Amino acid sequence: MPPLPRFLLALAALGAIVGAAVVFVIGAPAADSDAPLKRLSLSALERRLATLEEQLTMLAKPSMRTGVGAVGFRSIPQARSDHPEWIQISLSEETSIDQVVLVPMIWRDTAKGFRADGFPLEFSIRVGLDPDPEGAVVARFDAGEQLLPRVAPVVVSFPATEASWVRLEVAKLSPRGWDGRHILQLSEILVFSGLDNVALRQPVQVSSSGQLERGLPRHQDYLVDGFVPYLMDAHDGEQSLAFVSRTSLGTTPVIEIDLRRCVPLTSIHLHATELSDNVPQALADDFGIPRSMVIEGATRSDFSDAVRLCDYQMHSIYDAGPIIMRRFPKQHCRHVRLIVNEPNTDSEGGQTQARVGFAEIEVISNGINVALGAPVTVNLDPNLTSRSASTLTDGNNLFGRILPIRDWMGELAMRHDLETERPWITAELKQRYQRQKAILRCLSWLTGLLGLIAVSTVVVERSVRQRAVSRTRERIAADLHDELGANLHAIGLLGDLAQAAADSPDRLKPLLRRVRELTERSGAATRYCSNLLESEGLFGDLMEDMKRTSNRLLNDLEHTLTFEGECYVRQLKPSVRIDLFLFYKECLTNILRHSHATEVITHLAADRKGLRLTITDNGCGLDDSQISRIPGSLSRRARLAGAQVSASRLVGGGTNITLKLRTKKFGLL
Repeated sequence: MPPLPRFLLALAALGAIVGAAVVFVIGAPAADSDAPLKRLSLSALERRLATLEEQLTMLAKPSMRTGVGAVGFRSIPQARSDHPEWIQISLSEETSIDQVVLVPMIWRDTAKGFRADGFPLEFSIRVGLDPDPEGAVVARFDAGEQLLPRVAPVVVSFPATEASWVRLEVAKLSPRGWDGRHILQLSEILVFSGLDNVALRQPVQVSSSGQLERGLPRHQDYLVDGFVPYLMDAHDGEQSLAFVSRTSLGTTPVIEIDLRRCVPLTSIHLHATELSDNVPQALADDFGIPRSMVIEGATRSDFSDAVRLCDYQMHSIYDAGPIIMRRFPKQHCRHVRLIVNEPNTDSEGGQTQARVGFAEIEVISNGINVALGAPVTVNLDPNLTSRSASTLTDGNNLFGRILPIRDWMGELAMRHDLETERPWITAELKQRYQRQKAILRCLSWLTGLLGLIAVSTVVVERSVRQRAVSRTRERIAADLHDELGANLHAIGLLGDLAQAAADSPDRLKPLLRRVRELTERSGAATRYCSNLLESEGLFGDLMEDMKRTSNRLLNDLEHTLTFEGECYVRQLKPSVRIDLFLFYKECLTNILRHSHATEVITHLAADRKGLRLTITDNGCGLDDSQISRIPGSLSRRARLAGAQVSASRLVGGGTNITLKLRTKKFGLL
């Protein structure tokens, strides 16, 4: 095989090894090959992780509340998880709703930190219109949704639906943390119509309740009080310190906001002052929040046409929270004022102090805070106030920008989803990277192997070429010796005969013609040596050439030539025919030169497996030193043919030369 095909064959074999190694390293497809992450390419996974990380930096954080406050609702504990529970909220009027938010009750796990406690495992949300008690299911969740563990709210969106009631139907409860009893616990349920939470402070019915009296930490009314277990911690905005002012006992503090235009108002959000960030906190949760106040609206600046929008009364610490939300019937107003009937008081240095303070006052119209940037006036003594009242409408709190409640809940839920997805992406990328490293290591070894194979191939090919050159030189030398030597010897014999027949023209002409034939044949043999194995017409018919040569060389001797398996002889390759003929011719030449024989017998037998050439003469035979040593010219010719040669002395005189060649094993046919 030529060097280039051999090298290409080596590369092909190495490619097959590389492919097998890569398949081995990568392994079979995972059982969950239909999972979305498995279908993504490596670059798509990297882009997804980068996008996820960027999105997380733009979402609100679930900063937990501290101190004392209303916890939420808790049902009666059950021994079994399949005990059904339900919660129904009656809306004030028929409303188009499109989203329900379930805020979990948060428990501090001593091992894992904050997590939802008593959140339902399987539940559905049903909405309907009075007096229809059935309604329609707009969402359903089972344990396979893997909502837990979590601290973020669960946001359930659905097509806008007209409803006058919303019901949460729980089919499977989860165990609470401290005793494993199955229970339903929630901190808040929000029902949105656009940006407006229409469930705020609406009537609530439950299937069972662990605490029936209001004024305790857990009650069904706390499901719609607007208090959630988080502090609003947005990703952007400027830090703003809350407005806090001391006030004299017996005075009535008033805060007025000019909305600058008359707009329809539906609710107001009062953000409590941010407490000390020390642990434990230095102030009570209701610091600065009045115990009683009235909120009025008017179209005139002197409030001569004032209408009461809502009021606020703090009956217990559970009526205070980070954001105090109140809804009221729609009123068109330009001016809003807060009249503090009873400010918050505390004892400091043995004296009773009265304070009023808020971080922000949001006046909501169609879900939008129309008080943002509006001018604010207070009737408090400037000497008792260290902060500007403009912070009440700057749209920021201590953490940054204040978000609409719906957007806030949505960002917290999205953060949970992204943070849940991130470990899966990271794990998948890690697995892909490990596979890549393994493949690179494998390819490194295979590259080294390729280099070794390439070097070895070059060395082997060079050695093969050198051996081929050597064999060619040896073959040319053998051919020149066997063919030309025999021809020259025959020409010499014919010359002697021609000299003896100089006086007989009839005998001389055939001798000269035979000399001419040998001369032409010697020329053809010379050309064959210069273009080895490609000379056309040379030794084309082995048996005919053997007959012609034996007749020419053994003309004066008694000679018998027989063949067996002629069809197999004709199927021999040209190179094999050439080697056999030259071996046979060399044998005849040696017999003429050295044996003084008068009779020569030749038999060539061939079959599917090989051939056997036997040449016997009745000459002087081989002496004892020559029996074990084949003549060099015959050994060389047999070696070139890939055959085995042996010689034996016959009883009564003479020599037997035998050549054996296995054609089937070496593909010589």
